[in-house]
Amino acid sequence: MGSTRRILGALAPLLSCLVLSGNAPNALAAAPAPKEMPRIPFTQRYQAVQHGGLVRASNSGISCRKERAAGAEPCGEVKQGAAGVNSDYEMFYSEVDKDPDTYNSTRAELKVPAGAKVSYARLYWGGNLRVGEQKPPQDNGRVLVAEPGGAYSEVLADTRIGHRTDDGSDAYQASADVTPLVRRGGAGMWTVSQLNIAMGHSGVGAWGGWTLVVAYEKADEPLRRISVWDGFAALWAGGGQEALETVDVEGLDVPAGGTGRVGVVAYDGDRGTLGDSLTVTADSGRRVQLSDPENPFNDVMNSTITEFGRPSFRRQPEHMNNLGYDADVFDLSPALSGGARSLTFQFAGENQGHFLGVLFVQTDARR
Repeated sequence: MGSTRRILGALAPLLSCLVLSGNAPNALAAAPAPKEMPRIPFTQRYQAVQHGGLVRASNSGISCRKERAAGAEPCGEVKQGAAGVNSDYEMFYSEVDKDPDTYNSTRAELKVPAGAKVSYARLYWGGNLRVGEQKPPQDNGRVLVAEPGGAYSEVLADTRIGHRTDDGSDAYQASADVTPLVRRGGAGMWTVSQLNIAMGHSGVGAWGGWTLVVAYEKADEPLRRISVWDGFAALWAGGGQEALETVDVEGLDVPAGGTGRVGVVAYDGDRGTLGDSLTVTADSGRRVQLSDPENPFNDVMNSTITEFGRPSFRRQPEHMNNLGYDADVFDLSPALSGGARSLTFQFAGENQGHFLGVLFVQTDARR
Protein backbone atom coordinates (compact mmCIF):
# COMPACT_ATOMS: atom_id res chain seq x y z
CA MET A 1 0.00 0.00 0.00
CA GLY A 2 1.58 3.31 -0.99
CA SER A 3 1.91 6.60 0.82
CA THR A 4 -1.11 8.00 -1.04
CA ARG A 5 -3.36 5.47 0.68
CA ARG A 6 -6.17 6.99 2.78
CA ILE A 7 -8.95 4.74 4.01
CA LEU A 8 -12.14 6.74 4.38
CA GLY A 9 -14.25 6.50 7.49
CA ALA A 10 -17.50 6.36 5.52
CA LEU A 11 -18.64 2.84 4.73
CA ALA A 12 -19.88 1.73 1.34
CA PRO A 13 -23.62 0.98 1.19
CA LEU A 14 -24.87 -2.54 1.43
CA LEU A 15 -24.33 -4.19 -1.93
CA SER A 16 -26.76 -6.43 -3.71
CA CYS A 17 -26.47 -10.20 -4.00
CA LEU A 18 -23.73 -11.61 -6.17
CA VAL A 19 -24.49 -13.24 -9.47
CA LEU A 20 -21.97 -16.05 -9.67
CA SER A 21 -20.76 -16.49 -13.21
CA GLY A 22 -18.60 -18.85 -15.16
CA ASN A 23 -18.59 -22.60 -15.55
CA ALA A 24 -16.02 -25.25 -14.75
CA PRO A 25 -16.04 -29.02 -14.73
CA ASN A 26 -16.60 -30.87 -11.47
CA ALA A 27 -18.62 -28.19 -9.71
CA LEU A 28 -18.35 -28.86 -5.98
CA ALA A 29 -21.87 -27.73 -5.04
CA ALA A 30 -24.48 -25.18 -5.92
CA ALA A 31 -24.46 -22.33 -3.41
CA PRO A 32 -26.90 -19.52 -2.73
CA ALA A 33 -25.72 -16.13 -3.86
CA PRO A 34 -24.20 -14.51 -0.75
CA LYS A 35 -24.66 -10.85 0.09
CA GLU A 36 -21.79 -8.39 0.29
CA MET A 37 -21.33 -6.09 3.26
CA PRO A 38 -18.81 -3.28 3.89
CA ARG A 39 -17.94 -4.67 7.31
CA ILE A 40 -18.62 -8.06 8.89
CA PRO A 41 -18.08 -8.40 12.67
CA PHE A 42 -15.90 -11.31 13.71
CA THR A 43 -17.92 -14.35 14.74
CA GLN A 44 -17.08 -17.96 15.47
CA ARG A 45 -17.39 -20.11 12.37
CA TYR A 46 -16.41 -23.50 13.86
CA GLN A 47 -15.32 -24.93 17.18
CA ALA A 48 -14.63 -28.37 18.64
CA VAL A 49 -12.87 -30.02 21.56
CA GLN A 50 -11.10 -33.08 20.22
CA HIS A 51 -7.82 -34.93 19.97
CA GLY A 52 -6.21 -33.23 16.97
CA GLY A 53 -5.55 -29.71 15.79
CA LEU A 54 -5.52 -27.15 12.99
CA VAL A 55 -3.40 -26.95 9.83
CA ARG A 56 -3.52 -24.58 6.91
CA ALA A 57 -2.23 -24.07 3.37
CA SER A 58 -1.88 -20.59 1.90
CA ASN A 59 -0.39 -18.50 -0.89
CA SER A 60 -0.63 -15.10 -2.51
CA GLY A 61 -1.96 -14.86 -6.05
CA ILE A 62 -0.03 -11.85 -7.34
CA SER A 63 3.49 -10.46 -7.12
CA CYS A 64 5.76 -7.77 -8.54
CA ARG A 65 6.89 -7.72 -12.17
CA LYS A 66 8.93 -4.51 -12.39
CA GLU A 67 9.78 -1.46 -10.31
CA ARG A 68 7.65 1.66 -10.74
CA ALA A 69 8.87 3.87 -7.89
CA ALA A 70 12.22 5.63 -7.69
CA GLY A 71 14.52 3.89 -5.25
CA ALA A 72 12.43 0.71 -5.03
CA GLU A 73 14.35 -2.49 -4.40
CA PRO A 74 14.66 -4.82 -7.43
CA CYS A 75 11.60 -7.02 -7.80
CA GLY A 76 13.65 -10.22 -7.68
CA GLU A 77 15.16 -9.24 -4.34
CA VAL A 78 11.75 -8.31 -2.91
CA LYS A 79 10.44 -11.78 -3.75
CA GLN A 80 13.35 -13.14 -1.73
CA GLY A 81 12.39 -11.02 1.28
CA ALA A 82 13.78 -7.53 0.73
CA ALA A 83 11.73 -4.55 1.87
CA GLY A 84 9.15 -3.37 -0.64
CA VAL A 85 5.44 -2.47 -0.83
CA ASN A 86 3.01 -3.33 -3.60
CA SER A 87 2.43 0.28 -4.71
CA ASP A 88 6.10 0.54 -5.76
CA TYR A 89 5.72 -2.14 -8.44
CA GLU A 90 3.86 -3.24 -11.52
CA MET A 91 2.01 -6.26 -10.15
CA PHE A 92 1.21 -9.36 -12.20
CA TYR A 93 -0.47 -12.72 -11.62
CA SER A 94 1.49 -15.73 -10.38
CA GLU A 95 0.87 -18.76 -12.61
CA VAL A 96 2.00 -22.32 -11.87
CA ASP A 97 -0.48 -24.69 -13.52
CA LYS A 98 0.46 -24.13 -17.21
CA ASP A 99 -3.25 -24.13 -18.07
CA PRO A 100 -4.02 -21.43 -20.68
CA ASP A 101 -7.61 -21.20 -19.43
CA THR A 102 -6.68 -20.09 -15.91
CA TYR A 103 -4.82 -17.18 -14.38
CA ASN A 104 -3.11 -16.42 -11.04
CA SER A 105 -2.85 -20.10 -10.10
CA THR A 106 -0.71 -20.92 -7.04
CA ARG A 107 -0.07 -23.99 -4.91
CA ALA A 108 0.56 -24.73 -1.25
CA GLU A 109 1.06 -27.88 0.78
CA LEU A 110 -1.58 -29.02 3.25
CA LYS A 111 0.03 -31.12 6.00
CA VAL A 112 -2.83 -33.19 7.38
CA PRO A 113 -1.10 -35.82 9.58
CA ALA A 114 -1.15 -39.41 8.38
CA GLY A 115 -4.08 -41.27 9.89
CA ALA A 116 -5.99 -38.10 10.78
CA LYS A 117 -9.64 -37.45 9.89
CA VAL A 118 -10.62 -34.05 8.51
CA SER A 119 -13.47 -32.69 10.65
CA TYR A 120 -13.84 -29.28 8.98
CA ALA A 121 -12.26 -27.27 6.16
CA ARG A 122 -12.91 -23.74 4.94
CA LEU A 123 -11.30 -21.88 2.04
CA TYR A 124 -10.87 -18.10 2.25
CA TRP A 125 -9.87 -15.85 -0.63
CA GLY A 126 -9.81 -12.12 -1.35
CA GLY A 127 -7.90 -9.10 -2.53
CA ASN A 128 -8.12 -5.75 -4.30
CA LEU A 129 -10.39 -5.36 -7.34
CA ARG A 130 -9.18 -1.88 -8.34
CA VAL A 131 -5.60 -1.29 -9.46
CA GLY A 132 -4.53 -0.65 -13.07
CA GLU A 133 -7.82 -2.32 -13.95
CA GLN A 134 -11.22 -2.74 -12.27
CA LYS A 135 -12.34 -6.33 -11.80
CA PRO A 136 -16.09 -7.09 -11.69
CA PRO A 137 -17.32 -7.75 -8.13
CA GLN A 138 -19.84 -10.31 -9.38
CA ASP A 139 -16.93 -12.74 -9.79
CA ASN A 140 -15.84 -12.49 -6.13
CA GLY A 141 -17.73 -15.61 -5.12
CA ARG A 142 -16.02 -18.16 -7.38
CA VAL A 143 -12.60 -19.84 -7.55
CA LEU A 144 -11.20 -23.04 -9.01
CA VAL A 145 -9.57 -25.57 -6.67
CA ALA A 146 -7.55 -28.68 -7.55
CA GLU A 147 -6.82 -31.32 -4.92
CA PRO A 148 -3.41 -33.04 -4.98
CA GLY A 149 -3.11 -34.80 -8.31
CA GLY A 150 -6.67 -33.89 -9.28
CA ALA A 151 -8.57 -31.68 -11.70
CA TYR A 152 -10.13 -28.33 -10.93
CA SER A 153 -13.49 -28.08 -9.16
CA GLU A 154 -15.51 -24.90 -9.07
CA VAL A 155 -15.97 -23.61 -5.52
CA LEU A 156 -18.66 -21.02 -4.82
CA ALA A 157 -18.82 -18.79 -1.76
CA ASP A 158 -21.49 -19.96 0.67
CA THR A 159 -21.57 -17.05 3.08
CA ARG A 160 -21.70 -13.28 3.35
CA ILE A 161 -18.84 -11.58 1.56
CA GLY A 162 -17.03 -8.60 3.00
CA HIS A 163 -16.60 -5.80 0.46
CA ARG A 164 -15.34 -2.28 1.11
CA THR A 165 -14.46 0.57 -1.24
CA ASP A 166 -12.52 3.76 -0.54
CA ASP A 167 -10.74 6.39 -2.61
CA GLY A 168 -8.09 4.00 -3.88
CA SER A 169 -9.01 0.36 -3.37
CA ASP A 170 -11.92 -2.06 -3.69
CA ALA A 171 -11.27 -4.88 -1.21
CA TYR A 172 -13.17 -8.06 -0.44
CA GLN A 173 -12.98 -11.47 1.22
CA ALA A 174 -15.10 -14.54 0.42
CA SER A 175 -15.17 -18.09 1.82
CA ALA A 176 -16.67 -21.55 1.37
CA ASP A 177 -17.03 -24.79 3.31
CA VAL A 178 -14.88 -27.31 1.41
CA THR A 179 -14.92 -30.15 3.95
CA PRO A 180 -15.99 -32.90 1.51
CA LEU A 181 -13.36 -31.84 -1.02
CA VAL A 182 -10.53 -31.82 1.54
CA ARG A 183 -11.62 -35.15 3.05
CA ARG A 184 -11.31 -36.65 -0.41
CA GLY A 185 -8.10 -34.88 -1.43
CA GLY A 186 -6.17 -35.09 1.84
CA ALA A 187 -2.59 -34.03 2.35
CA GLY A 188 -0.45 -32.68 -0.46
CA MET A 189 -0.16 -29.73 -2.83
CA TRP A 190 -3.44 -27.87 -3.37
CA THR A 191 -3.90 -25.45 -6.27
CA VAL A 192 -6.22 -22.43 -6.30
CA SER A 193 -6.80 -20.28 -9.40
CA GLN A 194 -9.09 -17.60 -10.79
CA LEU A 195 -8.87 -15.36 -7.73
CA ASN A 196 -10.79 -12.22 -8.63
CA ILE A 197 -8.01 -9.70 -8.03
CA ALA A 198 -6.73 -6.87 -10.20
CA MET A 199 -3.23 -6.53 -11.59
CA GLY A 200 -1.28 -3.45 -12.63
CA HIS A 201 0.01 -0.42 -10.75
CA SER A 202 -1.57 2.29 -8.63
CA GLY A 203 -0.82 4.41 -5.59
CA VAL A 204 -2.66 1.83 -3.47
CA GLY A 205 -1.20 -1.31 -5.03
CA ALA A 206 -2.41 -4.80 -5.88
CA TRP A 207 -2.78 -7.68 -3.43
CA GLY A 208 -4.66 -10.93 -2.96
CA GLY A 209 -4.38 -14.55 -1.91
CA TRP A 210 -6.05 -17.62 -0.40
CA THR A 211 -5.89 -19.69 2.78
CA LEU A 212 -7.30 -23.16 3.42
CA VAL A 213 -7.94 -23.76 7.16
CA VAL A 214 -8.46 -27.41 8.20
CA ALA A 215 -9.43 -28.97 11.55
CA TYR A 216 -8.56 -32.63 12.02
CA GLU A 217 -9.01 -35.43 14.57
CA LYS A 218 -6.22 -37.84 15.53
CA ALA A 219 -6.56 -40.11 18.56
CA ASP A 220 -2.90 -40.05 19.64
CA GLU A 221 -2.65 -36.23 19.72
CA PRO A 222 -3.44 -34.11 22.82
CA LEU A 223 -6.97 -33.00 23.62
CA ARG A 224 -7.38 -29.48 22.23
CA ARG A 225 -10.01 -26.82 21.73
CA ILE A 226 -9.94 -25.51 18.18
CA SER A 227 -11.97 -22.67 16.71
CA VAL A 228 -12.16 -20.67 13.51
CA TRP A 229 -13.36 -17.07 13.47
CA ASP A 230 -13.90 -14.81 10.48
CA GLY A 231 -15.11 -11.33 9.59
CA PHE A 232 -14.01 -8.38 7.50
CA ALA A 233 -12.61 -5.25 9.14
CA ALA A 234 -10.54 -2.32 7.89
CA LEU A 235 -7.95 -1.26 10.47
CA TRP A 236 -5.98 1.94 10.23
CA ALA A 237 -4.37 4.54 12.44
CA GLY A 238 -4.52 8.12 11.21
CA GLY A 239 -5.33 11.60 12.37
CA GLY A 240 -4.16 10.73 15.86
CA GLN A 241 -6.58 7.82 16.14
CA GLU A 242 -5.70 4.14 16.32
CA ALA A 243 -8.09 1.59 14.84
CA LEU A 244 -8.60 -1.55 16.89
CA GLU A 245 -10.40 -4.84 16.36
CA THR A 246 -11.05 -7.10 19.36
CA VAL A 247 -12.03 -10.77 19.29
CA ASP A 248 -12.96 -12.59 22.52
CA VAL A 249 -12.46 -16.36 22.55
CA GLU A 250 -14.29 -17.88 25.53
CA GLY A 251 -15.11 -21.32 26.87
CA LEU A 252 -11.48 -22.43 27.13
CA ASP A 253 -10.12 -24.80 29.74
CA VAL A 254 -6.37 -24.41 29.31
CA PRO A 255 -4.32 -25.83 32.21
CA ALA A 256 -1.40 -23.90 33.65
CA GLY A 257 1.60 -24.33 31.41
CA GLY A 258 -0.62 -25.19 28.44
CA THR A 259 0.34 -24.56 24.84
CA GLY A 260 -1.47 -23.03 21.90
CA ARG A 261 -1.23 -21.17 18.64
CA VAL A 262 -3.19 -18.54 16.74
CA GLY A 263 -3.35 -17.95 13.00
CA VAL A 264 -4.26 -14.71 11.23
CA VAL A 265 -5.13 -13.85 7.62
CA ALA A 266 -4.86 -10.18 6.63
CA TYR A 267 -4.73 -8.14 3.42
CA ASP A 268 -2.56 -5.19 2.39
CA GLY A 269 -0.22 -5.14 5.36
CA ASP A 270 2.99 -3.37 4.30
CA ARG A 271 6.47 -4.50 5.23
CA GLY A 272 8.24 -1.65 6.97
CA THR A 273 5.11 0.44 7.66
CA LEU A 274 5.02 0.39 11.44
CA GLY A 275 2.16 0.59 13.92
CA ASP A 276 0.21 -2.63 13.39
CA SER A 277 0.30 -5.07 16.29
CA LEU A 278 -1.41 -8.09 17.84
CA THR A 279 -1.80 -8.58 21.59
CA VAL A 280 -3.54 -11.31 23.57
CA THR A 281 -4.79 -11.09 27.15
CA ALA A 282 -5.70 -14.16 29.21
CA ASP A 283 -8.39 -14.01 31.89
CA SER A 284 -5.58 -14.23 34.43
CA GLY A 285 -4.64 -10.71 33.32
CA ARG A 286 -1.45 -11.70 31.56
CA ARG A 287 -1.09 -9.54 28.41
CA VAL A 288 1.35 -10.63 25.72
CA GLN A 289 2.35 -8.90 22.51
CA LEU A 290 2.64 -11.55 19.80
CA SER A 291 5.62 -11.43 17.47
CA ASP A 292 8.44 -13.58 16.13
CA PRO A 293 11.67 -13.11 14.13
CA GLU A 294 9.79 -12.56 10.85
CA ASN A 295 6.89 -10.54 12.30
CA PRO A 296 8.11 -7.73 14.59
CA PHE A 297 5.78 -6.59 17.38
CA ASN A 298 5.11 -3.24 15.61
CA ASP A 299 4.94 -4.64 12.05
CA VAL A 300 3.07 -7.92 12.48
CA MET A 301 1.15 -7.71 9.19
CA ASN A 302 4.18 -7.45 6.94
CA SER A 303 3.37 -9.71 3.96
CA THR A 304 4.62 -13.03 5.33
CA ILE A 305 3.32 -16.62 5.34
CA THR A 306 5.04 -18.20 8.34
CA GLU A 307 4.54 -20.35 11.43
CA PHE A 308 6.41 -19.28 14.58
CA GLY A 309 8.58 -17.12 12.30
CA ARG A 310 9.51 -19.85 9.81
CA PRO A 311 8.10 -21.30 6.60
CA SER A 312 6.26 -24.49 7.55
CA PHE A 313 5.04 -25.91 4.23
CA ARG A 314 5.95 -25.84 0.55
CA ARG A 315 4.48 -23.22 -1.77
CA GLN A 316 4.67 -22.56 -5.49
CA PRO A 317 5.78 -19.83 -5.90
CA GLU A 318 7.39 -19.40 -2.49
CA HIS A 319 7.96 -15.65 -2.18
CA MET A 320 9.16 -14.40 1.18
CA ASN A 321 7.65 -10.92 0.77
CA ASN A 322 4.10 -11.50 -0.44
CA LEU A 323 3.46 -7.79 -1.09
CA GLY A 324 0.19 -7.36 0.74
CA TYR A 325 -0.89 -10.83 1.89
CA ASP A 326 -0.35 -12.29 5.37
CA ALA A 327 -1.20 -15.76 6.69
CA ASP A 328 0.84 -16.25 9.85
CA VAL A 329 0.68 -18.53 12.89
CA PHE A 330 1.99 -17.30 16.27
CA ASP A 331 2.90 -19.10 19.49
CA LEU A 332 0.24 -18.54 22.18
CA SER A 333 2.09 -20.44 24.91
CA PRO A 334 3.54 -17.34 26.66
CA ALA A 335 -0.02 -16.11 27.30
CA LEU A 336 -1.13 -19.48 28.67
CA SER A 337 1.46 -20.00 31.39
CA GLY A 338 -1.14 -19.46 34.13
CA GLY A 339 -3.90 -21.30 32.27
CA ALA A 340 -6.89 -19.59 30.65
CA ARG A 341 -10.65 -19.77 30.36
CA SER A 342 -10.82 -16.92 27.87
CA LEU A 343 -8.49 -14.98 25.56
CA THR A 344 -8.92 -11.48 24.16
CA PHE A 345 -7.12 -10.73 20.90
CA GLN A 346 -6.63 -7.09 19.98
CA PHE A 347 -5.42 -5.95 16.55
CA ALA A 348 -4.13 -2.45 15.87
CA GLY A 349 -3.81 -1.00 12.37
CA GLU A 350 -0.87 0.73 10.75
CA ASN A 351 -1.29 4.34 9.61
CA GLN A 352 -1.81 3.27 6.01
CA GLY A 353 -4.29 0.56 6.93
CA HIS A 354 -4.91 -3.11 6.30
CA PHE A 355 -7.86 -5.50 6.22
CA LEU A 356 -8.36 -8.32 8.74
CA GLY A 357 -10.18 -11.46 7.62
CA VAL A 358 -9.56 -14.68 9.61
CA LEU A 359 -8.53 -15.80 13.10
CA PHE A 360 -8.03 -19.47 14.02
CA VAL A 361 -7.07 -20.66 17.49
CA GLN A 362 -5.79 -23.94 18.96
CA THR A 363 -5.24 -24.44 22.70
CA ASP A 364 -4.68 -27.39 25.04
CA ALA A 365 -7.73 -28.59 26.96
CA ARG A 366 -7.97 -30.49 30.24
CA ARG A 367 -8.59 -34.21 30.01
